[in-house]
Amino acid sequence: MSVHDDRFAGKKVVVTGSAQGIGLAVARRLTAESAELTLVDRSELVHEAAAELGAHSVTADLESYEGAETAVASALERHGRIDVLVNNVGGAINFKPFTEFAAEEIQAEITRSLLTTLFSCRAALPAMTGQGRGVIVNVSSCATRGIHRIPYSAAKGGINALTASLAFEYADAGIRVVATAPGGTEAPPRRISRGTPPPRSAREEEWFQAHIDQTLASSLLKRYGTLDEQAAAICFLASDEASYITGTVLPVAGGDLG
Repeated sequence: MSVHDDRFAGKKVVVTGSAQGIGLAVARRLTAESAELTLVDRSELVHEAAAELGAHSVTADLESYEGAETAVASALERHGRIDVLVNNVGGAINFKPFTEFAAEEIQAEITRSLLTTLFSCRAALPAMTGQGRGVIVNVSSCATRGIHRIPYSAAKGGINALTASLAFEYADAGIRVVATAPGGTEAPPRRISRGTPPPRSAREEEWFQAHIDQTLASSLLKRYGTLDEQAAAICFLASDEASYITGTVLPVAGGDLG
């Protein structure tokens, strides 16, 4: 990982979904670049990450607006302001043809991968508008064009629309809103399950494998990305180096435009 020393010196940054995966990789890079962090996750593992990085941490379930309010209030109490919000909570739960999804499974995907970001933006924006500046980086997905995860794809399409509309509405308030759209990304085994049920049949195994095959086929580089590659893009967009970029969704997917 190549870092930019002191790029975030003095910046107060909130990273959600930061107990593992892309969120933790972002938190590590931000720490190396001198940010002052609040790490948010619904898992108690977030406190381990915070201890490693010397960061503030808060457990909150961002699938409710009350959870988002709790996280933002804790960050403001600790640091006084929020310069950057990285919305990383999300992730597909089920992998199967759309007609196999039950209504409650569709709702769970939308709640996990859209409402968490929507709620967090709503909770953080009053503080950002009050201070006259801020950056929101949303984590979308190139799976907006993908198979066997249609409700997740719809949720991430909502993230893209949210990013564009918030950038339009809050530009005059000094707030930039941007997003990355990760493709398939290699990561260590998850310490916290997304809740994906194990395959119960050869057919379900085929459904799961099909989405992996499609992800690789859609990438011009024909490989998965790394956590560092995802974190680098997120931190660039969050930094002052990207000061003339807003309303943009940046694919980080080896050429897959999603």
